[in-house]
Amino acid sequence: MVYYVFMKTVNVHEAKTRLSQLLEQAHAGEEITIAKRGKPFARLVPLHPKQARQPGLLTGEIGGDLFESLPEEELAVWEE
Repeated sequence: MVYYVFMKTVNVHEAKTRLSQLLEQAHAGEEITIAKRGKPFARLVPLHPKQARQPGLLTGEIGGDLFESLPEEELAVWEE
């Protein structure tokens, strides 16, 4: 999926008036800067969809010693 970023600036009043429209534009890939008294104040940007996690990407096995107690020397380091 390719996202194109187009940037436009609107003032706070216009952003409040046209919020639904601006959200749709951001969702379509536009980047909208909201200005307060003519100065950039915030940015409305599209969220990229999260990719589903795929278990099993790493190979190997967990050793049986994983659940054994740590040696006393190592425990002492963690407790410092």
